[in-house]
Amino acid sequence: MTRVIETERWAGIAAVALVPIGLGVFTEHPPFVLAGIVGVGYAAYARGDTVPTPALRIERTLDPPTPEPGEDVTVTVEIHNDGGFLPDLRVIDGVPAALAVDDTARFGTALRGGGSARYQYTLTAVRGEHEWEPVTAIVRNASGSREARVEVDTQTTLQCHPELDATSTLPLRGLTAPFSGRVPTDVGGSGLEFYATREYRHGDPVRRLDWARLARTGELSTLEFREERAATVVLLIDSRRKAYRSPDPEERNAVERSVEAATQAFSALLDSGDRVGVAALGPGECWLPPNTGSDHRAAARELFTAHPSLAATPLEDRFLPTTWLVKFRRRLPADAQVVFFSPVVDDFAVQTARRLDAYGHLVTVVSPDPTTDETAGTQLARVERSNRLSALRSSGLRVVDWGEETPLETELERSARRWSA
Repeated sequence: MTRVIETERWAGIAAVALVPIGLGVFTEHPPFVLAGIVGVGYAAYARGDTVPTPALRIERTLDPPTPEPGEDVTVTVEIHNDGGFLPDLRVIDGVPAALAVDDTARFGTALRGGGSARYQYTLTAVRGEHEWEPVTAIVRNASGSREARVEVDTQTTLQCHPELDATSTLPLRGLTAPFSGRVPTDVGGSGLEFYATREYRHGDPVRRLDWARLARTGELSTLEFREERAATVVLLIDSRRKAYRSPDPEERNAVERSVEAATQAFSALLDSGDRVGVAALGPGECWLPPNTGSDHRAAARELFTAHPSLAATPLEDRFLPTTWLVKFRRRLPADAQVVFFSPVVDDFAVQTARRLDAYGHLVTVVSPDPTTDETAGTQLARVERSNRLSALRSSGLRVVDWGEETPLETELERSARRWSA
């Protein structure tokens, strides 16, 4: 739908033109009258000048169409004029809100009937699926007194899939499930680390006999090793509106960093034989039950990329924290432990971690730090967050305080050394 509005560019010109006409008549000075007539002529022209009706087609292409997070994408916009001459055409592309444009997505030109024009701009890819809004085209008449605004829709989607690469390992806590894996237990079996010796039983493997004791005492005994069992882990990402904080508007917010960390953790755990699930603490239904295998990896990749609850911008849907917690507890397997990715910017994040731990699910908190110390207000927010993390540690939970400048794997290694000390 085309909407025509007055620009008010020539507003008042007729009234102003009457001044020299009146002055010329009063003083009997013809040049004043002539100047006033010229002004009235301009006003009449602007008033009678109609705005062209735009008939535009827009084509938009992305290069590359499926970039990696952080990769530069060149957007090419082609404008085709299927109508008459457009003396003043201005185009504003509908860039998705989550994508940052490096230069400008605006363009202006004059375009003849049947002609075409194109322009390019560059943006930085962000994880997720991003739909372009319609292009806004503004057409003005030659005098600039009127303009017509029209929205031209051309569907374009940027798909930016995160790489599920295990760039770091995630220390897990204790026994979780009776399947072979990498979590050490206090159960003797056929692992690698020595656990105990017991009396020989018929059928015990020869390789597990304690030959040294046999030579020393003549008694047969069997060596037992500490079993390692697979973990059942749910990666919980805090995606409430409050979690979308960043130290600076140009930097990634805490939810983006949490999703990045969760993708790394997912791949690392899956490669180690653990069963991994994903959930979001926020609006929308985001739940991937723990599982293993290539199909599960593909499902997680799609979830991390396209699920609205994990988008780079917050959902506007209503969120009921208490209802969510009840539903999440019902979904959690009894033997699951939780890795909670949250900036911990309020007390509800602390309560959630404590309650899950109290319900028997071992909780590790990975907290991207969104605070700064630039003003008194931000310094207070940093102190309050630090106090919340201390309260979690006092409750026996493991906490990784992840600064913006520190790689996640470095912070995990540092925390693991502290936990084992």
